[in-house]
Amino acid sequence: MSLPQWLYLYGKPEVEATIRQQASDFRVSENLGYDFDDQGEHLILHIEKTDLNTTGVVRELAHWANVSNKVIGYAGLKDRNAITDQYFSIQLPGLESPDISLLESPQLRVLSSIRNSKKLRRGALKGNKFKLLLRGLTLDQQLLERLELIKSQGVPNYFGQQRFGFDGYNIEAALVMFGGKKVKNRDKRSIYLSAARSLIFNDIVSQRIASGQHQQLLNGDTLMLAGSKASFTPESNDPTIVKRFEERDVTLSAPMWGKGRLSSQDEAAAFEQEIAQQHSELMAGLEQAGLKQERRALMLYPQDMSWRQLGDGLELEFGLPSGSYATSILRELCQVVDYSQASKTRS
Repeated sequence: MSLPQWLYLYGKPEVEATIRQQASDFRVSENLGYDFDDQGEHLILHIEKTDLNTTGVVRELAHWANVSNKVIGYAGLKDRNAITDQYFSIQLPGLESPDISLLESPQLRVLSSIRNSKKLRRGALKGNKFKLLLRGLTLDQQLLERLELIKSQGVPNYFGQQRFGFDGYNIEAALVMFGGKKVKNRDKRSIYLSAARSLIFNDIVSQRIASGQHQQLLNGDTLMLAGSKASFTPESNDPTIVKRFEERDVTLSAPMWGKGRLSSQDEAAAFEQEIAQQHSELMAGLEQAGLKQERRALMLYPQDMSWRQLGDGLELEFGLPSGSYATSILRELCQVVDYSQASKTRS
């Protein structure tokens, strides 16, 4: 099925760039936002990996420590076609740490190790820092103006095309599943549910931009605390709330659909309900699946964003909070060709 053409905030970019021509073009560093207690039965390894996905590292760690995959924890999944560093925990009750030199390889390097009393949990991180090389981009005036807009005004917090599968396959699969087909594979079921939720979210964000109301408060808007998943719906948009919104202490949100009432009210709730209702089959399926109403930030604001011309491309650095994606930033900057995916197609 064809996916909707979600609006660009600054107009569709005309310039094209290539990413991931080599692993070092895409670097990601994990920021947990907390320290370890240096005691306990969990060994924490800070690992730099190249051309390895997170689950692949888990398998290597399990083999190295002679433990089950289940006792290994991590805070978030990281790209395979990249150089990324992230933290892993391995539960070793009453056991000494194995020889780290036996774990390392050209694709895996241990940056540090420490003990901790708790296992790392999925989602328990503050965010990620990105350093990307966009080959083929020249820092001219037009590109500079777009970079400044992204830095100062942010971008829509869309879920990327990958979430929906090739030609929207995951949405089609979700509709078939909601129509009664049993999906026994839990991972596939999760992917289809996530795609359905993401489609409704993206549509609401896009329509909010189309209405010109992505930078203003509606009556009944549910707001999120910046850098947090906590949300609340103020009784009124009084001067204190308006000031917090202008200072980005709180940000707009849109629903991640599920059962139960929307947390938004009045004008904002009516706006969200009207758009979501265009996907009534997805709404009903998500509710029947037992997912609860949740919220996600409507806009994404990069942190400490900087750039420079480097060789044949533009080097771009920025931080993003947990649960957001670098592709949202790149989408507003240029038309991206992912070399790692294009090379798979050619082979």
